[in-house]
Amino acid sequence: MAQKALLLESTFTVQQMDCPSEERLIRLKLEAQPQVKGLNFNLEKRQLTVYHTQSVQTLKAQLAELKLGEHLENSQATTHNFEQDQTQEQKILRWVLGINALFFAVELSTGLWAHSMGLVADSLDMLADALVYGLSLGVVSGSLRQKKKVATAAGYLQLLLAVLGLTEVLRRFFGAGEVPHHQMMMVVAVLAAVANGLCLYLLQQAKNQKDAHMKASMIFTSNDLLINLGVVTAGLLVYALDSPWPDLLIGAFIFIWVSRAALRILKLGK
Repeated sequence: MAQKALLLESTFTVQQMDCPSEERLIRLKLEAQPQVKGLNFNLEKRQLTVYHTQSVQTLKAQLAELKLGEHLENSQATTHNFEQDQTQEQKILRWVLGINALFFAVELSTGLWAHSMGLVADSLDMLADALVYGLSLGVVSGSLRQKKKVATAAGYLQLLLAVLGLTEVLRRFFGAGEVPHHQMMMVVAVLAAVANGLCLYLLQQAKNQKDAHMKASMIFTSNDLLINLGVVTAGLLVYALDSPWPDLLIGAFIFIWVSRAALRILKLGK
């Protein structure tokens, strides 16, 4: 009878892992390896834990190819059953995906109606999050080639929308843009904040699972709450100044933020 391969738990500090783009980059690199059984990300501490059966030196060499500044902290034998954890994680991710997709549609439609680039930009940020969860769920069992194709398509779509948004912001900067409906801006941004709060609550239900990447998701969902607050503040300034400039500024900031994330996604397809 063949001896069962020893399962190792190796923890790395990855200096340049500070956003979901690096997480996806590492996932595409390691999840294609049959010896890698599970991954756990902590963006706040920039730590990656890998459950694997190959030698830790082989794993370290694979991470080094990404040039993200990895450093092995420790490696030890472990036993872990991933199936139950993954089932709960996938259920939570489906809910979060649905909420983000819904509010992408809500913010985009109301943003266009209210002439608010802040809401349109925030809708794109919701789309970016939906793409993250969709990639996590839709191609988990797919091949490395499939994952790269999906990541590349998602990155180009996100970048195209961000560029179009920035172009519209510039047009309104130098044109006679309408003053947005500040009430609609604030109401929808508050609703989006509630939606992100619900997503954060759902993600917290799995934060104690060792192989889930929920901590990473919680971090950028928390960032989304700050963006929602920025749109609310812009709405108040639009009302106080009777000017579209605060809306255009927050819109430009969010579009640039999303563009940066899209460029990182495109690296996954290389």
